[in-house]
Amino acid sequence: MDNNIVVFGASGQLGQCFKYLAEKEGLSSIFFPSEAEANILDYDALQKVFEIYKPAYCINCAAYTAVDKAEDDQETALRVNKNGVEHLALLCVENNSTLIHVSTDFVFKGDQSTPRDEESATEPVNVYGQTKLEGEQAVGALLNKYFIIRTGWLYSEYGNNFVKTMLKLGAERNELKVIADQAGTPTYAIDLAGCILQIINSKSTDYGIYHYSNEGIASW
Repeated sequence: MDNNIVVFGASGQLGQCFKYLAEKEGLSSIFFPSEAEANILDYDALQKVFEIYKPAYCINCAAYTAVDKAEDDQETALRVNKNGVEHLALLCVENNSTLIHVSTDFVFKGDQSTPRDEESATEPVNVYGQTKLEGEQAVGALLNKYFIIRTGWLYSEYGNNFVKTMLKLGAERNELKVIADQAGTPTYAIDLAGCILQIINSKSTDYGIYHYSNEGIASW
């Protein structure tokens, strides 16, 4: 890939998966500024990042993902998931960059037994889902060159995720109690990162909204 790529939210689970793939595949044109250098809430700092790296592609992995906490911290969730995304979108317009924004299945109600596709009506039922939807809407309103990738149930050896939490608690306790009415598709975050890099490398994928997950279904 000849064009520079900047990953925002590089310290999170998905951001670390991009780092792993960049090192594994010897990608020299992908950059991982720290949160202090590239806080998406700081427009001036983001401008400097664009000036330094001159990205053709920006991958936004930064998000407020504490689903339950967001109910009591709506202002912060909105600032990160909508306002911060707006900052990135505006700078992508100004610099003719393509934005790849990672979103969530929480933009849907979640009460269907059949999969949702990209044309399904959104209907978030909590603050997290609503703020992520508003971030998507900001991208669509401001940009022509964008990909929105909706995903969910991410797991990997990096960051925080349900699988790692259960393994940790299972090693510490004789018995675990969790809700048992969830069904979905666990998705390996490194696979998602690889898919996004393939989209960039192909330079032929149509802009728009895409859903990504691994195959199969699991419940807990």
